[in-house]
Amino acid sequence: MESDKPDIRLMTEEALSGFFREQGEKAFRGRQVYEWLWKKGSTSFEEMSNLSKATRQFLSENFSIPGLKLHSEQKSQDGTVKFALETQDGHLTESVLIPSGSRATACVSSQIGCKLNCTFCATGKIPFKRNLSQAEIFDQIMTVRNKAEELYNLTLSNIVYMGMGEPLMNYEEVKASISQIGSEKSLGFSPRRVTLSTIGIPDKIRKMADDQIKFNLAVSLHSARDETRNRLIPINKKYDLESLKQALRYFNQTTGKRITFEYLMLNDINDSLTEAKALTDYCKNFPVKINLIEYNATGNPDFQKADPQKLNEFKEFLESKNLVVNLRRSRGEDIDAACGQLSGKKTHTGN
Repeated sequence: MESDKPDIRLMTEEALSGFFREQGEKAFRGRQVYEWLWKKGSTSFEEMSNLSKATRQFLSENFSIPGLKLHSEQKSQDGTVKFALETQDGHLTESVLIPSGSRATACVSSQIGCKLNCTFCATGKIPFKRNLSQAEIFDQIMTVRNKAEELYNLTLSNIVYMGMGEPLMNYEEVKASISQIGSEKSLGFSPRRVTLSTIGIPDKIRKMADDQIKFNLAVSLHSARDETRNRLIPINKKYDLESLKQALRYFNQTTGKRITFEYLMLNDINDSLTEAKALTDYCKNFPVKINLIEYNATGNPDFQKADPQKLNEFKEFLESKNLVVNLRRSRGEDIDAACGQLSGKKTHTGN
């Protein structure tokens, strides 16, 4: 339920300190509250134990902390855990914990639903509601971080913006959330361990370059031929491969960072050697690494996993051209937590 009290997480540390001064309190109380909010992830004023009871009561009477609430969680046979998190206005978003050896990765969402309607993706089939705020993205990260410690005794090692939504269509909130978690006044999380995955919005990719972002860029390419990519990714008709190429070239030249291509292997659609040759030619424009991804079923009969032999031939062809190629196996497919499956299928709410 939404509160009519102002959200305290919209205040900077300086604003909080100024607020306490105005109330006749010590300014350092602002720093204490800020640490509770952004370092410890507190969602209740009652948890702020180094504040007096009267101060906590005063804060609760004047402010709210409209955090995400854990609605449900599902655990896969492979250890992957999917969380449905409820917003204050009654919608659900989804986040995923992916444990792997001594590492734990958080896959977080940037929007509720998605406008892009990629044909192979379940998220695009649910109505777009709105962008998620910086604080709501932070809540996802804290949920996954805490659950990684609780369930697996693992420290969160990586964060990927690969959940529901297109991060570059929520650019400012996504960038602010990455800056927030990287701050020493928050989680102190290295941006080198953060990856933003986009379908490829050229003007936003150029903006990332101009902003000198420190995190990693992954592009969901899925084909280097416009004819094929138009079928899979409708927005490619607006931002074709040539415009995307120019933006990625600018990004690489400006930042010096290598780009990752995510390539979903779809049977008899983009898994031919013709497609592999087109991808090879496209990759000549900038340094890249390629993640080949197994398709995860979304209930659409038009799409199937690539045949293992064709997948291996595709991979071997790319490697013969001296490209760096990784094969990413599905994780959490049995609980609809794998790439392209997040849709809140069993629990989605909201109008």
